[in-house]
Amino acid sequence: MAYAARPRASGYQSVRYSSDIANATDTAKTPLFQLHEAYGAKFVPFGGFSMPVQYSDLSVGDSHNWTREKASLFDVSHMVQHYISGPGAAAFLERITPSSVSVLQNHHSTLSCLLHPTSGGIVDDTIITKLTPEKFYIVTNAACRQKDSHYLGQELKNWREQKQPEVQWETLDGRGLIALQGPLAHEILSAVLPSKSGDLKTLYFGQCKQLTFHLPSGQAVGDVIVSRGGYTGEDGFEISIPGPETASITEMLLESAGPEKLRLAGIGARDSLRLEAGMCLYGHDLDDTTTPVEGALSWIISKDRREKGGFHGSDVILGQLKPKKDGGSGVSRRRIGMVVEGAPAREGAEIVDENGDVVGKVTSGCPSPTLKKNIAMGYIRNGLHKSGTEVHVIVRGRKRKAVITKMPFVPSRYWKGGATPG
Repeated sequence: MAYAARPRASGYQSVRYSSDIANATDTAKTPLFQLHEAYGAKFVPFGGFSMPVQYSDLSVGDSHNWTREKASLFDVSHMVQHYISGPGAAAFLERITPSSVSVLQNHHSTLSCLLHPTSGGIVDDTIITKLTPEKFYIVTNAACRQKDSHYLGQELKNWREQKQPEVQWETLDGRGLIALQGPLAHEILSAVLPSKSGDLKTLYFGQCKQLTFHLPSGQAVGDVIVSRGGYTGEDGFEISIPGPETASITEMLLESAGPEKLRLAGIGARDSLRLEAGMCLYGHDLDDTTTPVEGALSWIISKDRREKGGFHGSDVILGQLKPKKDGGSGVSRRRIGMVVEGAPAREGAEIVDENGDVVGKVTSGCPSPTLKKNIAMGYIRNGLHKSGTEVHVIVRGRKRKAVITKMPFVPSRYWKGGATPG
């Protein structure tokens, strides 16, 4: 049976978003644009913004390796930051996502997905952080800004028409977001925080603190959200900062650590790092035709949600969790990782079986600077998704051997306790 792409779900705006989207002639600028220029950044359009792809001091590959060995600082202010708050905030989020946010502890986060109401397709992937029982901090993808705005606006309209408990939604436009990533991240951030901020060793992966930073000028910058996590597989922090102070805090980190420990890194290294870490890029590895089960994200569906359902697309998604022999629908395809021999397989390359039948498609691929191998992510027919399965990928008209491989390709080093980080 040949692999076939699924039709798009109807209703919400369905667009395949590209990482180099979009408004290439009219791109926005983050609060760090001038700092990037001063450090010799090369810019590309990304998610509607002019974003640094690399800097003059390091190649993309060298920047990737620097992050794995020391620490890098990424500008991710193009991402969309939101507050969802009010008495109905938790229940609203539990309608549109498969996560049990009501039972999250304060200052804890979870990866989740905004779901299409009927198909269960992924409208966007998101990080949800519970600040208080009635206030949640949410980060969504820049390339999905318009689609997500339409989606959340429509969902809130439906919610209010049903006379549900009040929910407020605020988009934090202009707020900065930087990602400090790498084995020295803990040391670097600790060095600029006052002692009363507490020991970062007790801030574990998936947790956050709301802190005040003190600049060398003596100015105190409050309302800073420091979350432990990131998109590289390394230990690190994502730091949400009031827009006007973003450059000052970034410069303080760079100057305190010095170039022997910390360098700026662009979206070129960020992409290869996230692929080694087995993380998805929306619009490539996930889209609104893909459910969490197909996307190998079943683990984000909380146990109680599997039992009770009640979230968008739950009939479809819960049916997919059960194989056909147990009365479910199962899935026809699954997201997988591969190691490819010869030339690297890029997005769109076909995966074929031993008979030459198309059984899947590559969604992301690149040479791995860490492993010195060609790695790829994609979707393959269910049943061929087990690790060790041998297939072929068509690269430049030639069949290349590939082996289905567990992800992450490079072991993650998130801080969950144990030996001192860094």
